[in-house]
Amino acid sequence: MPEGHTLHRLARLHQRRFAGRPVAVTSPQGRFTSSAAAVDGRVLQNASAWGKHLFHRYDGELTVHVHLGLYGTFTEWPVDRAAGLPAAVGQVRMRMVGAEYGTDLRGPAVCELLEAAEAAEVVSRLGPDPLRRGADPAAVWARITRSRRPIGALLMDQAVIAGVGNVYRSEVLFRQGIDPYRAGRAISEAEFAATWSDLVGLMRVGLRRGMIIVVRPEHDHGLPSYAPGRPRTYVYRRAGEPCRVCTTSIRTADLEGRHVFWCPGCQA
Repeated sequence: MPEGHTLHRLARLHQRRFAGRPVAVTSPQGRFTSSAAAVDGRVLQNASAWGKHLFHRYDGELTVHVHLGLYGTFTEWPVDRAAGLPAAVGQVRMRMVGAEYGTDLRGPAVCELLEAAEAAEVVSRLGPDPLRRGADPAAVWARITRSRRPIGALLMDQAVIAGVGNVYRSEVLFRQGIDPYRAGRAISEAEFAATWSDLVGLMRVGLRRGMIIVVRPEHDHGLPSYAPGRPRTYVYRRAGEPCRVCTTSIRTADLEGRHVFWCPGCQA
């Protein structure tokens, strides 16, 4: 599932490509037809992200809310007025066409039209987003310090902190030397402050570079990444391999329905 930096990159891209002008919106698949018709031809006022949620706000106080889920993707293409629009390939839930670019959305978990109050309700259920200006870490800390749940689960809870997925969760806990099964209330305020600061820095790099980069330069060597074309990780998807720092075998286990990865040596 895409993590928060991916949605912020999409929001910035859509802001550049489509905002401030009327946008043609259709649903070739047919599952979003009536909602697409409601915003078709309206001016896209802005595109923004909060955690893993993307919001396209149109005039008339209408918002298209997208959550990509596991399989959702946007595919962009340049508009060629002479050649006409390309045929929709696959199950295109929503097609947006601007003056110079078009984009097709396939396979999202959520693609819905909301009124302003409904969009605000979605945001109200989310925790602070480390990539948003003015995000309040104190609100995150208040939830963590009162909880008996493992910190590894709390970091993935979008109501506690928005935008953190399995890669950032596993990697930031390794970088801070924190066992993912330690209870939230057992995390010190200093540990939380360092973890928040690290998350903000890592996610900003992800936003800028378009990929999750977590390994410090002095450790960025040896065994390759878990997948071709991906930067190395410390623990994510490296179960059974030696730790890049202490050589202890990386472990994995289920934590509230998701696999978590950690080093028993570095995160004792």
